[in-house]
Amino acid sequence: MFDALVDAISGSSWSYAIIFSVAMLDAFFPLVPSESTVIAAGVLAASGELELAPAIASASAGAVAGDNVSFLGGRFLGERILARVFRGKRRRHLERAERALDRRGGYLIVVGRFIPGGRTAVTFAAGSLEWRWRRFIAFAVVAGILWGSYASLLGYFGGSAFEDEPLKGFLLAFAVALGVTAMVEAARRLRRRAH
Repeated sequence: MFDALVDAISGSSWSYAIIFSVAMLDAFFPLVPSESTVIAAGVLAASGELELAPAIASASAGAVAGDNVSFLGGRFLGERILARVFRGKRRRHLERAERALDRRGGYLIVVGRFIPGGRTAVTFAAGSLEWRWRRFIAFAVVAGILWGSYASLLGYFGGSAFEDEPLKGFLLAFAVALGVTAMVEAARRLRRRAH
């Protein structure tokens, strides 16, 4: 997998466009490996094959663009999509996201960016709850910049630590990303039980 990601984003004039596109697609189609792609971009930046700042900017901008697609989907397609896509367990996740958005708002948009699948439910719910776009975009931009920086820097520092073995740097950075995601999810569950 690492080699395929590296081949896709290295040595091409399209590298940053690919990073942007993958980050954007993942926001409303959560099967796309955005974290892996952005971490790999950070590893490549550590080896000098990519530039770190454009990698962060591409990932962040893609995340914000994708969050807006999901938000607009919730706003304009709301109930039609809810009836078709969000059934059973997915519907319960969306309803939980809607209730939480009513209570905690922007905080969840930022935290949801770090939870695969959670970002889609939260941003879609914000749109279907008819949040004002100006309110949404402020939190989406903060979330996108934090996420793009976090994932890129994880790869960068992992790649720097294992300069001669970039796969190990990628695996370390990916393990840290999974650990952070697991901690965020565990904290969210503990917090929910406490209420």
